[in-house]
Amino acid sequence: MPSTDRVANVVLVDIEGTTTSISFVHDVLFPYAKNNVKKFLADGWESSSEIKQIVQELQQVPQYAEYTSTLRVPPTEVDVQIITGFVRYLIDKDLKVTPLKTLQGLIWQQGYETGELRGHVFDDVPGAFAAWRGAGLRIAVYSSGSVAAQKLIFKYSIAGDLLTHLSAHFDTHVGHKQETQSYVNIAKSLGEDPRNILFLTDIPGEAAAARAAGLQAIMLQRPGNAPLTDDQKSGQELIADFSSLHSLQLPE
Repeated sequence: MPSTDRVANVVLVDIEGTTTSISFVHDVLFPYAKNNVKKFLADGWESSSEIKQIVQELQQVPQYAEYTSTLRVPPTEVDVQIITGFVRYLIDKDLKVTPLKTLQGLIWQQGYETGELRGHVFDDVPGAFAAWRGAGLRIAVYSSGSVAAQKLIFKYSIAGDLLTHLSAHFDTHVGHKQETQSYVNIAKSLGEDPRNILFLTDIPGEAAAARAAGLQAIMLQRPGNAPLTDDQKSGQELIADFSSLHSLQLPE
């Protein structure tokens, strides 16, 4: 259990398994993107420069050649059907591919704006956000999901608009989440001493990478998260929710 006199200037939170249930991402968001990607691409295939850019970036993903080589008839040109199939393939593999995350964010935006989707957050999240902001701390987000997708979850959350609590967002454009340099980049972007940033995550490799960059790190054991082995627990600070962190203080 973290000490009550812990200090930080910034709380950096992961989303999946930390503020939001893994089941929401895998059982709600991913299927929604898979079911709606074909129509979304078709609607903007000719007219949207953003979609054209995403398609070009998807074609540069190493798995694209692997995927198209499995088709019965090798494609002579890219079309909606091919990209739809490739996107669904990437989603099924749960690959952290930046153009995929960008595309998913755009699809989810439509779902949130129509009311088909509402972002899940655990019950303790709104109170913790309010407490941290009330103490003068900044709250930032670092997730493999795109910045656009991050903002949607919190803006259209089941607890109301929580986006106003958040001051910065980071995704895989800053680096992958189990690489130390990513956290160095985040600290520089925030203009903050890494020692004054507290990172909250459910992934041991992410916590280790953050600590290697000089950040504080605590791991969440939320309902539905993957159980940790004894080796993964070793040297980790583990909590069940954010309630023990309400008393975070600014450094003197």
